[in-house]
Amino acid sequence: MLFKQMFCMSLVCVAGLAWPMANLHAETVAPPADADSVSNAAIDKAVDQGISFLKSRGQDDQGAFSPQTGAAVTALCVRAILQNRPKAIDDPAIVKALEFIESKVQSDGGIYATGSRYRNYETSIAVGALIKANRDDRYDSQLARAEAFLKGLQWDEGEGATPEDAAYGGAGYGRHKRPDLSNTSFLIEALKELGNDADDEAIQKALKFVTRTQNLEGQGNDTEHASAVGDGGFYYTPAAGGESQAGQNPGGGLRSYGSMTYAGLKSMIYAGLTADDPRVIAAMEFLRNHYSLETNPGMGAAGLYYYYHTFAKALDAAGIKILDDAEGTPHVWRSELAKTLIDAQQSDGSWVNAENDRWMEGDRQLVTAYALLALSYCKDQP
Repeated sequence: MLFKQMFCMSLVCVAGLAWPMANLHAETVAPPADADSVSNAAIDKAVDQGISFLKSRGQDDQGAFSPQTGAAVTALCVRAILQNRPKAIDDPAIVKALEFIESKVQSDGGIYATGSRYRNYETSIAVGALIKANRDDRYDSQLARAEAFLKGLQWDEGEGATPEDAAYGGAGYGRHKRPDLSNTSFLIEALKELGNDADDEAIQKALKFVTRTQNLEGQGNDTEHASAVGDGGFYYTPAAGGESQAGQNPGGGLRSYGSMTYAGLKSMIYAGLTADDPRVIAAMEFLRNHYSLETNPGMGAAGLYYYYHTFAKALDAAGIKILDDAEGTPHVWRSELAKTLIDAQQSDGSWVNAENDRWMEGDRQLVTAYALLALSYCKDQP
């Protein structure tokens, strides 16, 4: 409840914390009139059409969705369906998909395709799906082993890293296994869902890495990039010299971009940072200054649906209902995101990034899962 907002004269105060009043609207104040408000019924219809696409056209005979990704997209689809429709647990499509995920459980506790370069990514996402499907504790053993596996993958003393190393605390994929914020945010989310609290050692190690991906000086980012941009946003990785998918700033430093900033905000919340922490305040300032549902700020159309689902998770985790942009325009983000996604839905019920297929966003199964996950956060909240 740390991020619940209450209206004050010059501050939004939360359980002893403080949000600048210009940032957020209070829950006790009626939201602005919204001619484009989207009903829960309209969201349900879009969700049903998306699930119908996945079940009728997206799944193969083995129960997998995009099996070339190992467990990853299948797990995302299972989670997306069950997060929206928990009673679908006994649906034959879900049963088959879960059997496929179980077939990827390895002897080391990870959940990934044999020979996979994406073990953290696959396992972290599979954990989320199995937790949603863990009726009668049927997956307790697999989840406990997956937790130990994920903690073992983390870059820390076991890999010869020290807290002074830019890679420390992170998780990654690829041949070089260099950690990055996207993988680390999936790791933190999986550990949280497995029942680890913010004080868990692995989560606090991951927070060190997350802090080093923020363009903010003097708050834990001790890399050469800390002061070069200074806009409070996040980039891809500080490790191995640092990299941003949005490129380098002409004046030096790594450019911040939208999807990583929402991933960073979500990760900081899960790691226990409060609303008055300078890192959270700086991240919120970047997000207000770059509020958009037309692009992934800094990346254009690249990774747009990954952005949408991370945007929704982060703002939901922060307890934010209405967010003012840099001009002071209030945004009822749940309604705006729902409208954006419903307008983009294809006639067959799927979603696809028609403008940019980078990061597999030409894959309708993956993108439909992202859209369904984002819509699960869009209904009017009680």
